[in-house]
Amino acid sequence: MNIFVSNLSFDILDEDLRGFFEEFGTVDSSKIVFDRETRRSRGFGFVEMPNEDEARKAIKALDGGSVEGRPLKVNEAKPREERPRSSSYGSYAGKSRY
Repeated sequence: MNIFVSNLSFDILDEDLRGFFEEFGTVDSSKIVFDRETRRSRGFGFVEMPNEDEARKAIKALDGGSVEGRPLKVNEAKPREERPRSSSYGSYAGKSRY
């Protein structure tokens, strides 16, 4: 099961996130999402747990719990919605700038 974790401290690393969930079972992967430009944590991440029962126990136990003074929001990750991609020319595509 893929789990979404938000409201994380910007100091939390992948290994820290993994540790929170390993108390409840096997963790296949953990990933903090970083901003491409600033390379700073965006305050959320994903954890993949192969056993659904263990994943649900982890979600129930960790959702609303506090880490570094911040209340975590933990739930099953939803599939990413397809968003239309703009062209590299933005709103000027096909238009004269002058």
